[in-house]
Amino acid sequence: MVSIASLKDQVTHCTLCAEHLPLGPRPVVQMHAQSRILIAGQAPGKKVHETGIPFNDASGDRLRDWLGVSADTFYDPKQFAILPMGFCYPGTGKSGDLPPRPECAEKWRSTLLAALKNIQLTLVIGQYAIAYHLPNEGKNLTQVVQNWEQYWPNTIPLPHPSPRNNIWLKRNPWFEETVLPKLKSRVASILSKTD
Repeated sequence: MVSIASLKDQVTHCTLCAEHLPLGPRPVVQMHAQSRILIAGQAPGKKVHETGIPFNDASGDRLRDWLGVSADTFYDPKQFAILPMGFCYPGTGKSGDLPPRPECAEKWRSTLLAALKNIQLTLVIGQYAIAYHLPNEGKNLTQVVQNWEQYWPNTIPLPHPSPRNNIWLKRNPWFEETVLPKLKSRVASILSKTD
């Protein structure tokens, strides 16, 4: 069996879809054999591409607030694995960043997920991650997030924490009132356990 370190090295050197990437390949992932919480996001934005640090932007600030964790905890790969659906910045379209390139999931996702044997909670963030991790739901993102309890306590679907989703958050106050307290409590419970 291939080690997580070896897999991460292979991923960070991947150039599979280089011809489609406006800024070239720069896979951004975080993982460790001991990772407890998996963040299954969409794809790095331009700022993340520039720094090589996942969720190093306004979306990350909001996500850390949702989880009730510090940046130090969030960036500890023994606590959090961060595997977006696409590992590289896909470029910008008419209404924001383009969808994640499909090559990443096809080539890497099942192998990486199988290697992360200590995951106790998977945060499925945004429509592309939901389509992969919660297939055949036949519902839109809001409906899937509203039904979060059916996946609890091992998986939780979330809207993307991007500032672009401020309108969604205002229209759906139940998310911050009901879901976030449960999410923070679950994250704190997992992180408080010592192995």
